[in-house]
Amino acid sequence: MVDEATATHTTVDATVLESSVIDQSLFQKVLRQAGRSLARPALEALEMLLDASTPAQARLTMLAALTYLIMPIDLVPDLIPVAGFSDDLVALTAVVGLWSNHMTPQIRDRARRKLDRWFPVGG
Repeated sequence: MVDEATATHTTVDATVLESSVIDQSLFQKVLRQAGRSLARPALEALEMLLDASTPAQARLTMLAALTYLIMPIDLVPDLIPVAGFSDDLVALTAVVGLWSNHMTPQIRDRARRKLDRWFPVGG
């Protein structure tokens, strides 16, 4: 809780750009490409989880590891030097191992088709 009487305020000088200075179509393309880059592995992981040929144990492990990686609470807080990221490394290693053992061209293709629908290239 911030005590209003003792709070200090910092003044920052900023210049607001006119919308005519920013190429909005270029900015939209950059954001779309960033979205594609982030969405591709997520869609591949989703397709792997949904694929009937992925063993149930691998699906469960993948789901648990991915869930752990996106959870805001860690077993070992990230603020602890070196050790803080060790639990994340274990989860990431599990994901990479499952990925390399169970990713198929068919799964990648389904993910790519979905990616193209959600993030059209050149659109």
